[in-house]
Amino acid sequence: MNRKELIEAVLNNKELNHITKKDADRLITATFETIKKTVKKGEDVSLVGFGTWVRAKRAARTGVNPATGEKIKIPAKKVPKFRAGKAWKDMF
Repeated sequence: MNRKELIEAVLNNKELNHITKKDADRLITATFETIKKTVKKGEDVSLVGFGTWVRAKRAARTGVNPATGEKIKIPAKKVPKFRAGKAWKDMF
């Protein structure tokens, strides 16, 4: 499902039949922007039954350049991670 299909799915929700396509797009954009900004600050975003977004640290490590075989140093960095909630995992 891409962004356009997600907007259409939200519009097809019977409880949200009063909103426009533009409003649905704004709602989805605002939701994801809020999640990104919150996680970037180092706070977790948890939606019970769905999942949790967290900021994790990836340790520095040594890698290999596949083209040359040369060893390279990969610096530590912070990355976003998503952990699915129990209810969502149990669906599968």
